[in-house]
Amino acid sequence: MSRGQGPTIRRRRLASELRRLRESADLTIDEVAEKLECSASKISRIETGHVGVTPRDARDMLELYGMTGDEREALVQLAREARKPGWWQAYKEVFTGTFVGLEADASSLRAFQALLVPGLLQTEQYARAVIRAMRPDAEESDIQRRVAARTARQQLLTDPSPPEYWAVIDEAVLHRVVGGPEVMAHQADRLLAVAQLPHVTIQVVPFGAGAHPGMEGPFLILGFPEQADPDVVYVDSTSGGFFLELPPDVRRYILMFDHLRATALKPDDSVEVIAAAAERFSR
Repeated sequence: MSRGQGPTIRRRRLASELRRLRESADLTIDEVAEKLECSASKISRIETGHVGVTPRDARDMLELYGMTGDEREALVQLAREARKPGWWQAYKEVFTGTFVGLEADASSLRAFQALLVPGLLQTEQYARAVIRAMRPDAEESDIQRRVAARTARQQLLTDPSPPEYWAVIDEAVLHRVVGGPEVMAHQADRLLAVAQLPHVTIQVVPFGAGAHPGMEGPFLILGFPEQADPDVVYVDSTSGGFFLELPPDVRRYILMFDHLRATALKPDDSVEVIAAAAERFSR
């Protein structure tokens, strides 16, 4: 799949355009809801991309905003394309929200993790140990399903047109023994292998760096190929995480990531640190 052509980014693009057209028509959300005989919350959720919009609803909204002809039909077609299921629908009981869809559409991914190996880089054994630890009451079948879903996500890095992936991890990630020494040895080897891919960069923030911007917690900056699709930040949390889309928030995280890259070891030096961890756990 070409970057930026999936259903999630199309829904986000349509939501932004519908909001812009409503504002240009000088209509409030409540006024639109009244004229279309629906709830204001429905219009709000459509405009924020939290729910999809049917082609019929899109046509009704566009007619209300004075959009006609080919331009209207192009946006109605965008609504149709935005409703097509992505591969992640097969794991809808695992994935929630729009995260995986946006990740699949991104042309660049900039990740920071202080405690764990980023999900796209985890081995199956490491992922299983992490999921079991974070969900101690989960059934084995649920854990297996979540591991399978995470493994499916990782195909993104071997896609024919993969995103540029830049991961910065704290050195603590290479010392926290997840699943035992053997699991960690294989995980370190996995990091070394992925770091050789031309579109992947991995850096390690050493303990000696002291305090750094990433101490607030893990985050991911998603960039997209089209100017119409601005960057978005996903801030991870145990409750599921949340998105930041306002330009000042996104700029703050981009600045944080730039500081982290400058604080971290150079990529070649980071590979040496990871190799040392692989050797340590293999003993």
